[in-house]
Amino acid sequence: MGEKRLKALRGATQCENEGDDITQQVTMLYDELLVRNQLNEADIVSLVFSLTRDLDAKNPASALRHSGRAQDLALFTVQEAYIAGGLERTIRVLIHAYLDGAACHVYRNGAEILRPDRSALTRGG
Repeated sequence: MGEKRLKALRGATQCENEGDDITQQVTMLYDELLVRNQLNEADIVSLVFSLTRDLDAKNPASALRHSGRAQDLALFTVQEAYIAGGLERTIRVLIHAYLDGAACHVYRNGAEILRPDRSALTRGG
């Protein structure tokens, strides 16, 4: 293993416009990113969420905090730019973290079609 470097991890998930489902999907996405990248929260610098305009039941940053995770991390949420024909009901995350290996990006629950080349089974930076 080499020296840790600042990297950007990407991920996305689809969910229903319901607070409970947003919390569940965001939590599962976050947990999978941590596991697949052997990442500790202490190595995370910040998280930026975006969500499509059809998701307004709950803020993904609040959902993650309410799940008991990311209590001491900088979190931010923005609305995804609307693009006609874009994938609906989608939450994306960009995590800046120190890693000592290649980044593993996670696309799940229907969001795999966004980046099949960067899906959970593909490793790369």
